[in-house]
Amino acid sequence: MRNKKTQSEMERITNSIRRLKDDICRIGEMRPGSLSQQMRKSKEKYGSYWQLSYTYRGKGKTEYIRETFVEQVRAETVNFKRYRKLSDQLVELSIELSRLKMEVAKKAESG
Repeated sequence: MRNKKTQSEMERITNSIRRLKDDICRIGEMRPGSLSQQMRKSKEKYGSYWQLSYTYRGKGKTEYIRETFVEQVRAETVNFKRYRKLSDQLVELSIELSRLKMEVAKKAESG
């Protein structure tokens, strides 16, 4: 009975992993970071500008974004957040599947 339950659990996890991989493949352009609007306070220039801040390979970076690209960059950062969420779920399920496979193999060895 336990073996059937374990087998169906492994199938459920495998199907979930397949769906997550499909979802990840459908994510469009992406980039990390958060987009924020900043205000200038210098005597020469007044007004606002857009800034993208992120960390990549251990280094913090800031880029200035033109108004015409704000929506594009916003969509890319949303896609990146979705990618991170899906990849975290994928890793979690992969670990769970690996543990189940080891459990099944251990039971098969012991009889």
